[in-house]
Amino acid sequence: MPVLVASDLDRTLIYSAAALALTMPDARAPRLLCVEVHESRPLSYMTETAAQLLTDLGDAAVFVPTTTRTRKQYQRINLPGPEPTYAICANGGHLLVDGVSDPDWHARVTARLADECAPLAEVQEHLLRAADPVWVRKHRVADDLFAYLVVERELLDEDWVKELAVWAENRGWTVSLQGRKIYAVPKPLTKSAAMREVARRTGADLTLAAGDSLLDADLLLAADRGWRPGHGELADTGFTAPSLKALPDRGVLAGERILREFLGAVAGA
Repeated sequence: MPVLVASDLDRTLIYSAAALALTMPDARAPRLLCVEVHESRPLSYMTETAAQLLTDLGDAAVFVPTTTRTRKQYQRINLPGPEPTYAICANGGHLLVDGVSDPDWHARVTARLADECAPLAEVQEHLLRAADPVWVRKHRVADDLFAYLVVERELLDEDWVKELAVWAENRGWTVSLQGRKIYAVPKPLTKSAAMREVARRTGADLTLAAGDSLLDADLLLAADRGWRPGHGELADTGFTAPSLKALPDRGVLAGERILREFLGAVAGA
């Protein structure tokens, strides 16, 4: 039976220059591979060692990139290794099969959102009204499923984020602060539901997952085994579970460690 590996990407397997956390002397820094270019500029990296580990993982398991990114944002990433058959985008709103969104899955997700939480338009309107232009750089909507703000983090009032979380909770939404982005995401829009669907389609009897943010918590709890790095929202809040291993590694080296953990678990299956 195949092993399914569903992993978050940003700040879990791939890292922006600001998130690399290269604390070692320059001469001992790992060699890096650029895996994403945006507007002709390098944007995301992994270590060359991690790139080889991911290639090995793609040969040994069903690797499923699992991200809150939109389809367009995901498709500019050029991961090493075999092209994944499945990918989960927009926090579970789109299930890509050979690069194309499965229309039946998307229809099921949107029907559930309509039934179970406040509409996107209400959340958009609240963000436009309540967010302070002093620290908001951009208002964005992702694939007509959820909203996020790009902010000046050093100017952000974090109490405002807590107040937004309470407001959203009462409407069936959740809030996540990741770097310079504040996400507002419907609670029924989950990575875990999409992971379970891929497990059903592939017949996988063991699921492995990794992630660093609040939006990965449901994925980690749904998997048979999970890992989180030593940075990010989950580490900051001390998130834990019986099937979860909290790693001490931070930054781009955490991505390398997570891939080693995946490969070890696949080999032991």
